Formats: sequence, C-alpha cells, structure tokens
Amino acid sequence: MRLLTLLVLVWLVIGGVAGWQRGYFGDSEQNCSSLATVATTVVAGPLNYAGVNPQVECEGLPEPSQ
Repeated sequence: MRLLTLLVLVWLVIGGVAGWQRGYFGDSEQNCSSLATVATTVVAGPLNYAGVNPQVECEGLPEPSQ
C-alpha cells in the first residue's frame, strides 16, 4: 500500500512540475478552461514528457431547460 501511495505521489509531483514548466501556475486568467487544463496536466503526470499536451475547453455552465 505504501508503494502505491508513493507512486501516486511521485506521479502527481511530476505532473505538477510539467504544469510549472508550461507556466500554468503564474498570473493568468482563472476560468474553467485554464483550471481544467492545469488539473488534467497534473493528473497526466509523466505522460506530459511523452508528448501528451492536455487542453480542456469549457463552454461554461449548461443552461437549464425551459
């Protein structure tokens, strides 16, 4: 169990470093798309260095039906 926890922690740290290198943690616009892209980058972890460049587009909140 401790090994799994350590692996997940290292995975997320590598994802955080990738997000930092891409400048996602600087002073930028805070909206759905930017926050989702940062979260996806962190979760992707080492895959960022294998060519994965997650980008998330948000349209905003869905409108209720009439």
